[in-house]
Amino acid sequence: MEANKERIKIIKLEELPKQIGKEVHVNGMPIALFHLSNGEVQAIGGRCPHAGGPLAEGIVSEEFVYCPLHNRKISLVTGEVQEPDDGCVKTYETEVIDGYVHIVV
Repeated sequence: MEANKERIKIIKLEELPKQIGKEVHVNGMPIALFHLSNGEVQAIGGRCPHAGGPLAEGIVSEEFVYCPLHNRKISLVTGEVQEPDDGCVKTYETEVIDGYVHIVV
């Protein structure tokens, strides 16, 4: 972790259901948090770049979330909107420490 980055404790991993998004707010910014079926935890900016849809409410499939407003497919790993659409959301590093999910900002 870089010296100027901050690790913020968010939630117990056991309270984050797999394949269901959860919106959290860090420094006033919405972040969509996901516990994937493979056990990984991913975090991305909470709003779709197209129309501001709440990504935590989207449908999760493997390493992607589908925006609930217009079905844009977004990578939970890279933050990139998949073709034929375009755009990108910020991704955040996550860590699980002592059973708690942390986001690095």
